Amino acid sequence: MKISVAADERTGVADQVVEELRRRGHEPLPHGALADGERDDWAWASEAAARDVAEGRAEQAVVCCWTGTGASIAANKVTGVRAALCTDAATAAGARKWNDANALAISLRSTSQAELAEILDAWFEAEPSAEADDLANVDHLGEIE
Repeated sequence: MKISVAADERTGVADQVVEELRRRGHEPLPHGALADGERDDWAWASEAAARDVAEGRAEQAVVCCWTGTGASIAANKVTGVRAALCTDAATAAGARKWNDANALAISLRSTSQAELAEILDAWFEAEPSAEADDLANVDHLGEIE
């Protein structure tokens, strides 16, 4: 799976995200500090990753900044992107299941390498719900845009 990855700095788990995605057989598309010649500020880097998803160049995105908050806000500004800031595996699983999140936001400050692995496990193992109320909620997000 092609997964767009953005970070505003190469600290914390930024490089580990790319390595872990490759190890799992995915094709990371790097942005921001992870790519040569791109603006590395969190708003621009996260927007670039989110646009990859919205425009079909990637199926999902992982966006990172110091807290993860700015990256998630920037990604969520792109129509069709549903970014979730996940600090643990249960939140990641729920974001995929109930919200059909297509962008995972990670804190470079507070996410350890072990937590990153658990979050990615939960993210990729979870499937979006087929329950009518969950589908209606996700559809309504599109109407809000």
